[in-house]
Amino acid sequence: MNKRYIIKLTAACSALALMSVACTDSFLNEDYIVKDSTDSFKTSDGIDALVVGTYQKLKFKFNYIWAIECYNMGTDEFTDANNTMPAWNCYTSSLNSSETGANQPVWDNYYGTVEPANIIIANVPQYYDQSSSTYNNRLGEGYFFRAYAYFELVKQFGGVPLKLTPTKPSSNIETYYTRASEEECYAQIISDFEQAYKLLPESPEATGRLTKYAAAHFLAKAHLFRASELYDSWNSSYKEADLNAVITYGDEVVAAHPLCNDFVELWDYQKADGINESVSEVVLAAQFNDDATTVGRYGNQMHLYYPSVYQDMPGTKRDISGDREFSYVSATEYTMQVFDRVNDSRFWKSFITCYGCNNTSGALFWDSLQVARGYAPEGVIWDSKKKKSVIVNGNDTVDARRYVGGDVAIKYIVNNPGDTRYAQSTNEKDETYSNDPAHVLKDGEAMAQNYFVRYFSGEERSWNIGTTPSTGNYYGIYPHKRSVALSKFRDGYRNSISSQFGTRDAIIARSADDVLMIAEAYARKGEASNAIKYLNMVRQRAGYVAGEDRSVHVDGGQAYKNNTYCSGKGGGYSSDGAIYSEQNTYFESNNLEGQEDAINATESKSAMLINSLDDIYNSEVDAPIYEALGVTSDADKLLCFILNERTRELIGESHRWEDLARTKTLNARWWAFNDGQNHGGAFDPAKHYYRPIPQSFLDGITNASGSTLSDSEKEAMQNPGY
Repeated sequence: MNKRYIIKLTAACSALALMSVACTDSFLNEDYIVKDSTDSFKTSDGIDALVVGTYQKLKFKFNYIWAIECYNMGTDEFTDANNTMPAWNCYTSSLNSSETGANQPVWDNYYGTVEPANIIIANVPQYYDQSSSTYNNRLGEGYFFRAYAYFELVKQFGGVPLKLTPTKPSSNIETYYTRASEEECYAQIISDFEQAYKLLPESPEATGRLTKYAAAHFLAKAHLFRASELYDSWNSSYKEADLNAVITYGDEVVAAHPLCNDFVELWDYQKADGINESVSEVVLAAQFNDDATTVGRYGNQMHLYYPSVYQDMPGTKRDISGDREFSYVSATEYTMQVFDRVNDSRFWKSFITCYGCNNTSGALFWDSLQVARGYAPEGVIWDSKKKKSVIVNGNDTVDARRYVGGDVAIKYIVNNPGDTRYAQSTNEKDETYSNDPAHVLKDGEAMAQNYFVRYFSGEERSWNIGTTPSTGNYYGIYPHKRSVALSKFRDGYRNSISSQFGTRDAIIARSADDVLMIAEAYARKGEASNAIKYLNMVRQRAGYVAGEDRSVHVDGGQAYKNNTYCSGKGGGYSSDGAIYSEQNTYFESNNLEGQEDAINATESKSAMLINSLDDIYNSEVDAPIYEALGVTSDADKLLCFILNERTRELIGESHRWEDLARTKTLNARWWAFNDGQNHGGAFDPAKHYYRPIPQSFLDGITNASGSTLSDSEKEAMQNPGY
């Protein structure tokens, strides 16, 4: 844009809590000391405190509902769950400039990062002890924070005003700025990240602090974004150098932060500040823990958004290990089918398919019809007086529950269409129990647990199911209360069952992302053999090793075992067990029961390897996705495969909306795989690749003459279509 507009930017320093850094392992363990004057920023100690305070801004993306709305909703991977968000998932008219739940906070908070970053950049050369060993660190952190904030803004809103100097405390609030073009924004972002890269140390000054490799990661990402299709109207002169930069910087990150040997190491959370939070693969993480004095207003709330509702099922009640089920997103059919669920361990190490019984008194009995039909175990009879199933042993009569505490109470079967094993049972009138998980037959036999089955016998693949149940006994029901839930953010170390404040660090950058960015850069350069080399790095890691028990599930719900609250009064953990289960449905979902020992003895790493481009073009897993998207050329199949691989590796880690927007594949993938179109919305590619500029900003600014903007001036300032 070549017009100039006015923007009101609040000086973030006025609201920033300054901190005195304690000498502990984590530099974010601090005491809060509120300062009334910005004069302290003219001292080394004051600048140190300002920098520590600005690190808090890295937590923002994980603090509240915008974590789901802006980054993970309305994509191919996730649709609405029990709590629907039609503006963000369905792209309804409610997604507009007046939306204040997520859109405005993103705008406000990242501009709230720009101001302290500007102060750091301006003040360090003037007031910081230049002989200090941390001089370069402080200046590098300032450049990183500013680049990071503007990168987050441009990915959501397009070109934004660039404010590169701090507001003078004695002056009036600045009100006149240019809304820079995307090209100008990327030039500034890359320049700032380059400065950070030159200044930051190779090893972190303290746990959680920035390094040159964090800057390198975001340099690779910024160059890849600038080389992507969203910017094709202006980026042609940059593409070759950008793709080379992705490879250069990405390789540095991968060398400095080797991939974990096992994908599960990333998610094997056992307690706050535990060993899994320092694995080599993590490049940068927002620092959270169980210290109530530093949790802030929100804490890490990612654990709230992915769970399927379980607490209203027979034999279960909410506990810490199972998380609070805010249940905002449900995995789509695309997400279930994009994995090779026999050979790719990432599916089973990323999703929950078994839930424990933690409430025996609420568990199911075998009903009279099941007993009469011989479905119940031997010795179980129906007591018509007590109206429940029992077992008579001499003079004793005991309840015949279908499962008890410590058993699995709920199973999700992630099978493929064409599976003939499962059917819904019938009642005395020979009518099907519609969508009832307590009445599922497997090979003609009733199952004891509550079974959620993706495909019953005779059902065909349905990518976009709609409002009427058409597959299995759960997904087609809207809202999507039940789903195969992502497990990456489960948190069993919270201090109460109802607590929203998660204790896990939140990964901002990990080197597997760099591996996939490098693969994409090589693919875009036409160097397919190199692209395959990097794809195989994550794919081979994803395979099972010989001797690995594929039926074992691990996630952060297990942290309840180390949680002192859970062993104390009111913790809710006794002989009834926990919602967290160390089992999955690998063998049952894949129809491999009876072969456990033989399969566990083998490896699947070789099966995961790509040997040639033909393996990509003719992939049995990916071919149905190519067909659904209408992808036919070899070049398009390769990029489609890489986007699919990004799902398999990075699902739920706050990349998807931006990845699909930058590649301009969001339109096709939303219409193919997200059922939001059936619930009052429609993705518009002329509009929805950008978020609306907040109305509060438009209403609060003036034109060059100092007058409030006219409607036409606001329209010119706004993104198209809003």
